[in-house]
Amino acid sequence: MEDWLKISLSLSVFGFLKEFRPSEPFIFEFFTGPWKNLTTEQINQLVFPIGTYSYLAFLIIIFLITDFCRYKPLIVLLGVCGIIVWSLFLWTSTLIGLQIAEVFYGLANASEVAYYTYMYAKVNKEHYQQVTSHARASTLIGRFLAAVISQLGISLGFMDYRDLNYLSLTALTLSAIWGLTLPSVPKSIYFNQVSENNQERTTCFQAFTLLWQHFTTSYSSYHVLKWSFWWALATCGYTQVCAYMQVFWGDIVGENDHQIYNGGVEALLTILSATAALVAGILTVNWTKYGELTLGLCTMLAGSILLCATIYKEIFVSYVAYVVFGTLYQFLITVATSEVAKKLMDDSYGLVFGINTFFALSLQSILTFTVISETGFQLHIYNQYLVYSGLHIFLGAFFVIIGLFSLFGHKKQKLEVNLQ
Repeated sequence: MEDWLKISLSLSVFGFLKEFRPSEPFIFEFFTGPWKNLTTEQINQLVFPIGTYSYLAFLIIIFLITDFCRYKPLIVLLGVCGIIVWSLFLWTSTLIGLQIAEVFYGLANASEVAYYTYMYAKVNKEHYQQVTSHARASTLIGRFLAAVISQLGISLGFMDYRDLNYLSLTALTLSAIWGLTLPSVPKSIYFNQVSENNQERTTCFQAFTLLWQHFTTSYSSYHVLKWSFWWALATCGYTQVCAYMQVFWGDIVGENDHQIYNGGVEALLTILSATAALVAGILTVNWTKYGELTLGLCTMLAGSILLCATIYKEIFVSYVAYVVFGTLYQFLITVATSEVAKKLMDDSYGLVFGINTFFALSLQSILTFTVISETGFQLHIYNQYLVYSGLHIFLGAFFVIIGLFSLFGHKKQKLEVNLQ
C-alpha cells in the first residue's frame, strides 16, 4: 500500500471515531428531558449560541498555532475536548455547566482545522482530490452509523437519550487515543523551519512574512477567490441550518405530537452525503467552465427546498428537505475544497482553509447575534429559517448570474479562436 493511502486511511479512522456521536441527533430531547429540564428558549438563546461564539474565538488561536504545533497535537486536542464535552453533558445538571461544555465544543470544532489540513501536509498535491474525498466520506460514515444506532436504540426502547451520550464519550475517547498513533509531520510550514546548513531557524517576522506572501498569492487567483467566497457563505448557512434544526423539529413535533425519527434522518443524510462526497472525488467535470453555474443552481435549489419546508411546517416534509439540503452541500463543499487546493501554491492550503472557515464563522456569529440573541431581532424559529432559506436563494442567484457570464465568455472566446 502506498504511503499516501496509508496516511489517508489512518486519518479516516480518526475522522470516523470523532464523528461517531449517537447522542447528537437527539441532543435537543436530552436537554429538554428530565436530565436537564431546559426550555426551548434557553437552548436556542443561551446554550447553542455559546458554541458558535466559542468556535469563532478559538479558531483565531488554533489557526495561528496549528502550523507551529505541526498539526498532530491539535488533532489529539480535538479528541480530548470531545471527552470533556460529553463528560459535562453526562454529569452536570446546571445551565452554566452546559455553557462551559459548549465552550469546549467550540474548541473541538476549531481544532478540526488541523484534521482537515494535516493530510495536505503529509501527501503530494496529486492525491489531494482522493484524500479530500476519503476524509469527508469517513466522517459522514461515522455519523451514519451513529445515527442508525441512536434511532434503533430509541425506537426499540433499549436506550434512552442519556444512554446515547455514553456511546459518544467512548468513541471520542478512542479518537483521542488513535490520534496519538498518527504519523507526525516532520516540519512546520511557516515556523521553526531550519535552513539547509542547519544553522538558522526562521524568526516570527520571517514566518509572518511568508504567511502574508501565501495569503496574497492565494487570494489573487480568481479561481481560489470565487470558490472560497462560496465556501465561506455556504458553510455559514449550512452550519446554522444544522445547528438549530432540532429546535425547529422540536417545535413542529410539540404542536402535532409526532414520533420523532431524528436518528433515521441523520443516517439517511450521512449515507447520501458520503456517496456524494465519493462521487465528487471521482467526477470529471470542467469546473473552471461550469463551476459557478453548478454552485448557483444547486444552492438555489437547496434554499428553495428549505423555504418550502419552513412554510409547510410538516415534520416529514422538513425531514426530506433537510436530507436534500445537506446532501447538496456535502457534494459541493467536497468539490470546492478540492478545487481550491488544486490552485494553491505548495503548503498554503492550511492557511486558506483556516481563513475561509474564519470568515464562515464570523458570518455565522453575526447571523446568530442578529436573528437569535435577545439583543438582536430574537426571531421565532420559523422566521429564522425563512431568513436562512432566503440567504441561500440569494447566494445561488448571485452565482447563477456569474456562471452565465462566465459560460458566455468561454463560448465567445472559443468562437474568436475558431474565426482566427
